[in-house]
Amino acid sequence: METIKLLETILAILFFVCYAYQFFYMAVVNLPQKRKPQRETLHRYAILICARNEADVIGDLLDSIRTQNYPASLVQTFVMADNCTDATAARARTKGATVYERHDFRKVGKGYALDALLKAMQRDGFDGFDGYFVFDADNILRYDYIDQMNLVFSEGYDIVTGYRNAKNYGDNWISSGYALWFLRDSVYGNAARSRLGTSAVVAGTGFLFSARVLREQGGWPFHTLTEDTEFTVYHVLHGRTIGMARDAVFYDEQPTAFSQSWRQRMRWSKGYLQVYAKYGPALVRGIFSGSFACFDLLMMIAPAYVLSMLGIVLWSAELILGAVQGTLPAALGSVGCGMLSMYGTLFFVGACTMLSEHRRIRTGTAKKLLSVFTFPLFMLTYLPVSIAALFCKVEWKPICHRVTAAQAGFDLLHQ
Repeated sequence: METIKLLETILAILFFVCYAYQFFYMAVVNLPQKRKPQRETLHRYAILICARNEADVIGDLLDSIRTQNYPASLVQTFVMADNCTDATAARARTKGATVYERHDFRKVGKGYALDALLKAMQRDGFDGFDGYFVFDADNILRYDYIDQMNLVFSEGYDIVTGYRNAKNYGDNWISSGYALWFLRDSVYGNAARSRLGTSAVVAGTGFLFSARVLREQGGWPFHTLTEDTEFTVYHVLHGRTIGMARDAVFYDEQPTAFSQSWRQRMRWSKGYLQVYAKYGPALVRGIFSGSFACFDLLMMIAPAYVLSMLGIVLWSAELILGAVQGTLPAALGSVGCGMLSMYGTLFFVGACTMLSEHRRIRTGTAKKLLSVFTFPLFMLTYLPVSIAALFCKVEWKPICHRVTAAQAGFDLLHQ
C-alpha cells in the first residue's frame, strides 16, 4: 500500500508540473493591457461551410452572415452539402450561398468535405480571396464577428480563431458542461495565449486562415478524427503563431444526449491519440528547440490522457488491495479524497470562468450557478470515455443539430 501511496504522490506532482502553467494563464489574462492602435484593412473573404443533413439550422447561420456589419461585397459564402439526404443544399441556395454536393461514403469526415469544397472552388475559378473562414452549419455569428476577426487578421496573423459561445447553454448539464469548457478555453486558454504572445489553438469551427496558408498546405490535407487539432499542430510546427480575437463571438449548439456526447468525445479522444502518434516526436523536438507553443500543445493532447489512466489504475489497485488486507474503508476514504480534490479543482476552474464570462452566457442565473456544480461531473465523464477510446474502433459520425435561432432566442434581423 505504501508503494501505491508513493506512486499517487509522484502522479500528483507530475500533474502539477504539466499543468500549473494553466493557472498562470488564468492569472494573467485579465490584467490591464495597453491596447495598440489597430489599423484595419478590409479584406476579401470566402466563408466555408461543410454540412451534413443540417437543413434545420443552416439558414440561421447564413442569415447571421448576411446581417454582419462587414461590407457584404467582400464576403462570399460556399457550402458543401456532404452526403446529405435532406434539404440542406436547397435551403442554402435559397439563402444565396454557392452550393456544392458531395456523395462519398468511403472518405467520410469534415476534413475530406472541406478539401473537396476547396478543390471545387479552385476548379470553378473562385479565387482572389485574402482569407477563408470555416464554420459548422449550426453556428450563429454575432453581428460584428467578421469585423472583429478582420481586426486581428489585419495585424498580420495567418490564422485567427474566435470566441466560442453556446446557443443552448441552459438545456441541461451536458450542454452547459461543453459550453463552460469552451468558454474556459476561449478566455483562459486562447485569450491568455495571445496575451502572452504564444499561439492560440483552433477548436473545430469559427476560425480564419489566409490565402498564403491555403497555398502552402495545398487544400485541406488534415484527415485525423480531430482535424482541427492536427491543423493547429502542423502550423505551430511550421513556425506560425495563431491569433485570437476575443470579441469575435460566435455560438454553436452543444449536445444534450449523453449517448451523442459519448460518441463525440470518443472521436476526440481517439483523434488526440492519432495526432500524438503523427506529430508527438516533432512536438518534443520543438520543445527542446525552445518552443513554448509546442509544450502547450503536447500537454493538451497527451499527458492528461496518460496520467488520468495511471490515476485510475492506482485507485483501482488501492481499492483491491484494501479489500484484500481488510483496510477497505481507509482505501475508500483515500480514493474519495482524490476524487474530491479533482472535483474541487474543476469546480474552481468553472467558477472562475462563470465569474468572468457570465454576461455573455445566454441563460438564467439559476442555471448558470447550477452549471458550475455540474461542470466537474461532466469533465470527469471523460475518464471512461478515454479508456474506451483506447480499445474501441472509432469512426467519424455526424452530430445531429436541431436548435434554431428562434428557439435559442436570437433575433438575427436586429442584432
